[in-house]
Formats: sequence, C-alpha cells, structure tokens
Amino acid sequence: MMESEQSKPVVEQKPDNSSPTDPFAQSLHQRIRQQEILAELGVLALQGATFTELLDQTARLTAEGLGADFCKVLEYQPHDNRLLVRAGVGWDDGVVGKATVGADLESPAGYALHTGKPVISNHLENEKRFRTSELLVQHGIRRAMNVILQGDGKPFGVLEVDSRSEGEFAERDIAFLQGAANILGMAIEQQQAQRKLTEALERHEILLKEVNHRVKNSLQVVSSMLSLQAKAVGDPELSARLAEASMRITTVGRAYDRLAYKADYEMMELNGYLREVSKDIMAAVAPSELIFEAIGEISFSADRAILVALIINELASNASKYAYDGKTGGAIWAKVEPATDRGILITVRDEGIGMPAGFDPAKSKGLGTRLVMALAKQLDAEFVAQPAGIGTSVTLRVPLERVANR
Repeated sequence: MMESEQSKPVVEQKPDNSSPTDPFAQSLHQRIRQQEILAELGVLALQGATFTELLDQTARLTAEGLGADFCKVLEYQPHDNRLLVRAGVGWDDGVVGKATVGADLESPAGYALHTGKPVISNHLENEKRFRTSELLVQHGIRRAMNVILQGDGKPFGVLEVDSRSEGEFAERDIAFLQGAANILGMAIEQQQAQRKLTEALERHEILLKEVNHRVKNSLQVVSSMLSLQAKAVGDPELSARLAEASMRITTVGRAYDRLAYKADYEMMELNGYLREVSKDIMAAVAPSELIFEAIGEISFSADRAILVALIINELASNASKYAYDGKTGGAIWAKVEPATDRGILITVRDEGIGMPAGFDPAKSKGLGTRLVMALAKQLDAEFVAQPAGIGTSVTLRVPLERVANR
C-alpha cells in the first residue's frame, strides 16, 4: 500500500556534503531505546500524571530518544495564530511559557500544524522552504523536526525536536517523534475530556442545589399558606386537618433543605434529618411532649428518609390525638436505631389508653394509620403494632435499601 500524501514527511534534499551515517550497533541501540521511551510515556499517561508533568516528560524523553539537545511542546494560540512554547528542554530561562513562534504556513511548525505533514529541516542555514524562527537562531539550532500534536477533536499544537549538532534527522525518526506526539495527544484528549466532565458535574451540582433550594422554598410557602388557612377557617376539625397537611409538607421541605447544601444528593445522614423534623413535630403535638432519641449515624437514601420522617410524624400525631383521651397531653417517645440485619428500627410509643381490642391497622379507616401503612409498604418495612405494658408501642423494621422485585 502506498503511503498517503497526508502522512508523507516534507524532507529537504540531502546536500552533497552530508555527514556519514552512524554505525549499525549505535543505530540499533537508539531504536531500542526509542521503543522503551514510548513505553515509558504510555505508562506515564495511563498512571494519570498531571498535565504539566506529561508535557515536561514528553519533551525530555523525546530529546533523549533522538539524541537531540532541545525539544519543545508548542500549543496553538488561534487568536493570534502563533504557537506558545508550553514545555521544553534545553532552552534558556524565560522561553518556556512565554516565547512564541509563528503558526503560518511559512513556519515549519505552522506547516506541520495546518497540513498534518511532518517536517524535517536538517540544514536550517540553507533552508529555502520555510523561515527560521528567531528563537532557533538565538539558540544556534542547526536542524529541526516537527510533527502535529492532536488534542480533543482538534490539533493541540506541535511537538518539535531541535539540535545544534551537524547530524541528520531521517525519515525513520519521524515514526518515533510522531509516536511520542500521539501518546501525548491521547493523554491530552483524555485529560481535556475529564476536565469537561468535571465541569459538567459541577454545573449539574449547582443546578441540583438550586432545584432543591427552590423546592424547599415552594414547600415552605405552601405549608405557610395551609397554616394560615387552618387558623382562619373557623372549623376546628377542618383546621386540624389543614394543620396536619401543613406539617407533612414541612417534613418533606426539611429534607430538601438539607439536600440543598449537600454534595451527595442521593444519600443523607438520617438521624440528623430526623432531629430537625422532631423539633417541628414537638410544636405540632403540643401540649403532648415528644421525646426523640436517635442512636448512631445512619446513611440513608434521601427519598426513603422522607418516608421515615413522615411515618414518625403520623405516629406521633396519632398518639397526641388519641393516646391521652380526655387529658391535656402526655409523653410520646420516638426512637431510631440501627438493626442487626442491615436495617433500622423505628419505635414510637406512648403511655396512653392503648389500642382498642381487636384493632387491625390494615383495616383502619383513619387517614393517619392508612398513611403509615402505605408509607411502610413503600419502604418494604415490617410493620408491627401491639399493645405495650402501658399504652401503645409501634415498631417498624426498615431495610437500608429497597428490596428488589417488590
């Protein structure tokens, strides 16, 4: 197969006074070392070296592989069509990071950049095809070789090797130089893709925070409106129902308030959230007293944590309404603790009059009990309601994760 025009290097004709070739053994040793260097660069790229380290090591190892004094990584600056010396070896202080060369077609580096063709210039003092940059003249460079350095979907720049010696770069040297450029180019592409992904995730996190914040504010407005309506409706029973609805919305809003300031939007620390919710429940069940106890720290999915909080809210509200019938209120205990089987135990109890004989929560027509049953089902929780020695004790065993195929 014929070599494509795109990849065929642009090489000046060898003058009559060319230097003799190196001995075979020396040439063989150099080719072996070049393969070792390409392997080193590949490992360096895979190990996730920093961008600066990748550039510096590529320049250093490429110069070594070609027995050259100088090497530089040139980054294309499209706004002024020039190439910035981004990294390099052998150059005077003040060159790397500051010096630029032209990126037009009259520049060998620019020609390699825009055409994709490698360029070899073995006798810069006699070069007629391209101009020689002032940077090379100042450093006494006699020969140079340039190849394109690809980036993320577009050229990053050029990899150039330079030497003061009278030897010659041959076409076979292009394979090594382009190999080094390709490895660096893949690493650049990977790091740029990673940066874009990180930026996208950061934008996503900002959007999620904003969404959670707005949801929390919206729920707070709805809860406040229901509270105001409950006070103004003039019907005690309807007023109580509106107040309960307001409390449920506040419970959900508390979760979004915590999520708005967290980096992890799927998980939350359950007991910290429930402690906040318990303060709202305390105010809602007055004159009864809620005594809340949370043991340890429990990492729990946010959507399931909301269901747990709603269950505690409903059980505590039911106890405040029915447990101390005819009295001005009493104590209600709520406890959350880790279970031994990768779950949690939720217990709400009181010392009131207890449940009626034969009470079946699954057949109850009360809204609060039906809500607890429905929420427990969503949590795949084992629901146990039974009389305690005094009053009523309700316990749920909730798995940390949703049970599959339910």
